[in-house]
Amino acid sequence: MAEYTTIAAVDLGSNSFHCQIARVDGEQTYPLDGLRDAVRLGAGLDDNKMLDEASQARAIACLQRFGERLRGFQPGDVRALGTNTLRVAKNAAAFLQKAESALGFPIEVIAGREEARLIYLGVSHSLPQSKERRLVMDIGGGSTEFIVGEEYTPLRLDSLYMGCVSYTRRYFKDGKLSKGAFKAAETAARTELQHIVAGFSHGNWTHAVGSSGTARALAQVLQLNGLNKPGESGITPSGLEALRMQLIRAGDLARVTLEGLRDDRAGVLPGGLAIMSAVLDELSIAHMTVADGAMREGILLDMLGRTQHHDTRDATVAQFVRRYHVDAPQAHRVTQLAISLHQQLAGKDGRTAQYLEWAAQLHEIGISVAYSSYHRHSAYIVNNADMPGFTREEQHRLSQLVLAHRRSLKKLLPELDDAIDWRSVFALRIAVLLCQRRTNNNPRILSARAGEKRFRLAIDPAWILRNPLTNTVLGEEIREWEKIGFDVKISGLYETDDGAANDSTESAG
Repeated sequence: MAEYTTIAAVDLGSNSFHCQIARVDGEQTYPLDGLRDAVRLGAGLDDNKMLDEASQARAIACLQRFGERLRGFQPGDVRALGTNTLRVAKNAAAFLQKAESALGFPIEVIAGREEARLIYLGVSHSLPQSKERRLVMDIGGGSTEFIVGEEYTPLRLDSLYMGCVSYTRRYFKDGKLSKGAFKAAETAARTELQHIVAGFSHGNWTHAVGSSGTARALAQVLQLNGLNKPGESGITPSGLEALRMQLIRAGDLARVTLEGLRDDRAGVLPGGLAIMSAVLDELSIAHMTVADGAMREGILLDMLGRTQHHDTRDATVAQFVRRYHVDAPQAHRVTQLAISLHQQLAGKDGRTAQYLEWAAQLHEIGISVAYSSYHRHSAYIVNNADMPGFTREEQHRLSQLVLAHRRSLKKLLPELDDAIDWRSVFALRIAVLLCQRRTNNNPRILSARAGEKRFRLAIDPAWILRNPLTNTVLGEEIREWEKIGFDVKISGLYETDDGAANDSTESAG
């Protein structure tokens, strides 16, 4: 039996695509291989936020090369994440179908704050351990992430819609470099920064750290070209000012000659420089060091945490339960019964059961908004809140399951994705109904089976006889499933005197 396994992270950034492969040994990862390609996906966004064919072709060609290197990896050993450009592109869904086919693995699109969390995870593990509070900043191709944290814990996260690719394209068209262009770019960045200055300016941290390509490129250019003042290192306001003046004197990117500047980085240097200058000034940063870690290392560490039962998503769900004052004993009762039912219906489907467990814990968070239609409030929160560890796709899938846990199934059909797991929906709905009294006096489930659009459930008839309200609402539940073409039979129920269910759906919520 192997003492280690191999995992891979694929980062589909707005400027570059990265594929980082690492060996896992215990609780550590050791790099084995790294691939990078300056795809410039963000440069392919037109004014209507559509990805052009040329940028898509570059991306697909890159992912085919990555896919060749990853051939033979198991699905759970590779995690591919898309960032800002894929967040905003209107044709991202169509592109992702082709991209996943080229790579051979699913691609998830993450929110800006989730990107920030993963960046901090990668950066914090690459720095010497320290209790000082740090500011970590990452200028990407289409967005810039900011994190204040201590040791390995992020305390404040934000993401702004400004990046080296988008700003270079917008303010330095055709490679023209002028004082006016830099002023316009920096003014735009300063405007964006006003939203976060209070929480990220000096005084909230003691050490500023830059991450990824733009920060590394700027630090290297400043050092190799002697642009910092004597005795200074890293990134400083005076060094950036000297670099700006040198670029303005050149007047055109084609005439810029700087030691240590790669060709693929030169094309986005002006935008990155303008953003970095604005950040240092607005956040009162006198000196910034540069870290080796970045989001791809954070992805690997996050994967490692999931495999070793330190899943950030579990911590996020627990935090939401506290934040929205969920009735924790009730959530536990529903969770235990739903998981027990699902095991009988679906066997050991671990990934599906995990979503069901999260949904059972979160299904009542919407009550903090209003009891009426609380399942819709719950689903909205899950779908739209910042949930560290979850991708957008995961949040959407989870929100659908939460949405479907009560009330009319027929009315929800247009909102539910075809891929929803109906066994999970059935298990959650039945668990909610059987736990409606909010006591530990739950029924004994004798058996549960699932087939093609068919469910069979057997409940202790003596318990049902002692709980006539549950008998009624289970009869109503059967009819709800019949409306969408499912054949459901629950043995142990008895027919009421009037032969019909009472209107008690609200009390069964």
